[in-house]
Amino acid sequence: MPATIRNSYAFAPIGLVHTSAKWRYEAPRQAEFSSYSACIDLYPGMGFEDALADLAGFQRIWVIFVFHLNATWRPKVSPPYAPEHRKYGVFATRSPHRPNPIGLSCVELAGIDGLKICLKQCDILDRTPVLDIKPYIPMADSFPDSKAGWRDALNLREWHHIFSPIASLQADWICRETSLDLMNFCEVQLRYNPFDTEKKRIEQTSSGWTIHCRTWSIDYTADESASLLQIVRIRSNYSADDLLPGTPDPHADKDFHRRFLEVASWK
Repeated sequence: MPATIRNSYAFAPIGLVHTSAKWRYEAPRQAEFSSYSACIDLYPGMGFEDALADLAGFQRIWVIFVFHLNATWRPKVSPPYAPEHRKYGVFATRSPHRPNPIGLSCVELAGIDGLKICLKQCDILDRTPVLDIKPYIPMADSFPDSKAGWRDALNLREWHHIFSPIASLQADWICRETSLDLMNFCEVQLRYNPFDTEKKRIEQTSSGWTIHCRTWSIDYTADESASLLQIVRIRSNYSADDLLPGTPDPHADKDFHRRFLEVASWK
């Protein structure tokens, strides 16, 4: 049998995504679970103004993009909602660890302003290169009765959560000052498997559980009988020594933490 000839293809990005979600663990599992807004800034001088003509009439679009943070791929992966220690072939999953790091997301179109495409409910990370955009056509793209393989056998327990008054004030302050939406982060990360210490930045503590987001820690407790989580408090991950003047600030956020710790209402 003759050897298979594999051609190579080079693709140039047409623009970049800009959003407040910057880290892998902030990305919603699907766009419909996200409250992040975002925009795609197309590159000028390429004739994309004409390419955008007539797109504004569509409610949703397909965005084809690059998983730019990944350098390797895995033939078998363990998806976020898979049973413990169970791995599936990567082609049967939406894992970003693929032979070619190409992603596909259906997102809601909020508007177009010149070369800026405004999106709602975006699950794509900041600075992601975009390769192409196509309109979502319900008649051709929606098959709600289709079988979903191994996912049809899942019996996922859904958890709800509430924020304590202090945690709510803290989350509002952090969102206002830093644009980091920890309420949405909790919605994404804690809806399913809120005790998964293997796949998430979660740890059990003497008083409950903690999930980490960037340089913040979120403490919560669980009511098993009601499938309810209470977000108790948000804490800085920095120690007092870390926040001394002149200490290295690789994430450029220590001033936010210093001001956060000075707020009297949650001391």
